[in-house]
Amino acid sequence: MRQVYLDHNATTPVHPEVKKAVAPFLAEQFGNPSSIHWAGREVRREVEDARQEIAAFFGCQPLEVVFTSSGTESDNLAIKGVAYRKGNAGKHIVTTAVEHPAIMNTGKFLEAQGFRVTYVPVNRQGIVEADTVRKAITKDTVLVSVMHANNETGCIMPVAEIGRIAREAGVLMHTDAVQATGKIPIDWKTLPVDMLTFSGHKVNGLKGAGGLIVRKGIELESVIHGGHQERGRRGGTENVVGIVAMGKAFSLLRQGMPEEVRETRRLRDKFEKALFDRIPEIVLNGHPTDRLPNTVNLSFRFVEGEALLLNLDMMGIACSSGSACTSGSVEASPILLAMGADPVDAQGALRFSLGRGNTDADIDYVVDAIEAVVDKLRAMSPLFHREAKAR
Repeated sequence: MRQVYLDHNATTPVHPEVKKAVAPFLAEQFGNPSSIHWAGREVRREVEDARQEIAAFFGCQPLEVVFTSSGTESDNLAIKGVAYRKGNAGKHIVTTAVEHPAIMNTGKFLEAQGFRVTYVPVNRQGIVEADTVRKAITKDTVLVSVMHANNETGCIMPVAEIGRIAREAGVLMHTDAVQATGKIPIDWKTLPVDMLTFSGHKVNGLKGAGGLIVRKGIELESVIHGGHQERGRRGGTENVVGIVAMGKAFSLLRQGMPEEVRETRRLRDKFEKALFDRIPEIVLNGHPTDRLPNTVNLSFRFVEGEALLLNLDMMGIACSSGSACTSGSVEASPILLAMGADPVDAQGALRFSLGRGNTDADIDYVVDAIEAVVDKLRAMSPLFHREAKAR
């Protein structure tokens, strides 16, 4: 059976060059990077080389890169690190209603600890308006956290404009750039944010490694207490294999990102156009243009999303009904509901996210499959037949 992977926003296949780069660290280069003898020094050098590669990609200083286990840990470090640091003047945080669970659930945790969190709404196209954030900032606000791009819809947020607003107010700014990284340009030198989250497995690296860029001079309270690693910000022996993999993945991105993005956008646009040309009653969830070049979130009216997802899976097609971190839920996506989507339409939504390795033949196969499955499911839908008679 043919297999087509269209869930790159959940995770990406490991790049062949990344596999080669990490092989020595599964065998002869086994030292602890904190050890001062030869075995440790060899590995420490490779960890720092990876830090240099990542810093070069973003345009930051290597000492501003803090390695963590994941984007989720990085988000926790950014938010809790600011919330718990000594000398805070207030206990108020501003974020949005469409953030990743790593932000949303951290906010809920802090609310239980006595903090106040404002979840600002987004517009019907899924984008937070900068002026809404401006109005939410108070004298008690210590942090604004707005994702760079949404993981479900691909909507790109006005992070630069919001960052300038936060700076004018004297408030720290964090952005979760896990989904944006590798898909749209990010320049740390010009982006007015204080902290930025990224993850290795979203850019053809390995799972279990991520990072937080922290602008020089920003103090954070540690979330994981232990040894001296990561300049005291994240205790624990470094995940050398994951870090080396990230370094190689970002090195490859620096070389090939423009071409890969162009090809992914071409395939995404071909896929989207074919579906709208061939299947009626489809709704695009998100902004038509201010969107990641690889992502399309569609509601197939009169079809239950989970049924469509499972039928496509049986045909070898991997896609998603929302965030991979909420895939255990059969309820409509909270992101789409926060955008004001019709709850019934939201139940029929699927996310398709393209990436490295996808081809024209993949797109042709998937479009044919979706058309066939939607026709089959709608034929069994009383609501579809009732609506058809009403027309």
